[in-house]
Amino acid sequence: MITTLVNESLETFEKVARNARQRFLNPETLVQAEQTPYEVIFSDDLVSLRYYPPLRDHYIKVGDDDEPLAVAQEAYPIPLVLVAPLAVNMSIYDLFPNRSLVRYLRAKGFELYLIDWGTPGWAHNHYDIATYFSDYIPQLLDEVQAHSGAEEVSLHGWSFGALFSYCAAALDDGRIRNLVLVGSPCDYHANGAIGKQYQQISRTLNWLESRLGFRVHQTRRRFWRSPGWANATAFKLTSPISSLQNYMDLLKNLHSEEYITRNATQGAFLNDMVAYPGGVIQDTVQYLWVDNCTAHGDLPMHEPPRTLKDVKADIMLVYGDNDPLVTPECSRAIVDQVGSRDIEQALVPGGHMGILAGSAAPRAIWPQVADWLERRSS
Repeated sequence: MITTLVNESLETFEKVARNARQRFLNPETLVQAEQTPYEVIFSDDLVSLRYYPPLRDHYIKVGDDDEPLAVAQEAYPIPLVLVAPLAVNMSIYDLFPNRSLVRYLRAKGFELYLIDWGTPGWAHNHYDIATYFSDYIPQLLDEVQAHSGAEEVSLHGWSFGALFSYCAAALDDGRIRNLVLVGSPCDYHANGAIGKQYQQISRTLNWLESRLGFRVHQTRRRFWRSPGWANATAFKLTSPISSLQNYMDLLKNLHSEEYITRNATQGAFLNDMVAYPGGVIQDTVQYLWVDNCTAHGDLPMHEPPRTLKDVKADIMLVYGDNDPLVTPECSRAIVDQVGSRDIEQALVPGGHMGILAGSAAPRAIWPQVADWLERRSS
């Protein structure tokens, strides 16, 4: 009996040691993300546009559901373009083979494209927010139209990608038919505890402008560059208790190969964030935090030619009930600013990352989005 217990303990210890070594020293061997095939149909020195061809499978598994999802054999005529935010890597859209947003949407019959903003270097510090929604998105939609032959497109934007999407729609002349906005910021001053910090920053910088004529854009852009490690740290600090609990759970579950594989895959997304160009941070501070321009219907750019009232696309607004980065109040503000007549709102379970690709998303969120798009993509 004692010998059996000793042997079992030794086996457990060896398994924990082996898993710990692999998780902490070679985590890249565990990562399961980005296994769905895609083609790059456009790229420059920074940005690329992916196309996800039809799946070869007849059925796919989605989340923890036992019932497989039948893969659509025909595609909707209006393609769907995923507009990612800055700073994140693209693994979030294809996180696990059985929890992949791109596989799900492709299986539901959408001609699917994804904008990968790349990894900006020091040479890109002059890029500002308008570079992405005013310059890049129209160019990339030209590429989508040329590749698909479609006259109209749908955009699916998450986080800052949602802001890019609705700003691009304000400048668009009718080819953006639908907008799915997930965790979409609008009223930065109505953003819970973080919003109160923005209000304080706004008061301070407005005081400096009134007394000294100082504005953020008078400084050099490179001073505002935010490196990837800083973005990853800031993201984790928005929920420090959850981050700490994640490390504690990892230590408790080092005996489980399935757990450390899942943890390493999620960790690859959280730890491998990329930089914000200096011009983007300048605009974020001045236009979004200080001026709170989008809450007043204005675009975050110098002398915007249009306002958010020029957004005419149908909108599905998705916001999380436990999102500390973009609260429902912050997101819902866009409803009163846009010119769209067809707006559907969905309060869903989860935080900022969870509402896009969390464990509950395949059941509670993705079907709602797909059903809404299906009715508007024929």
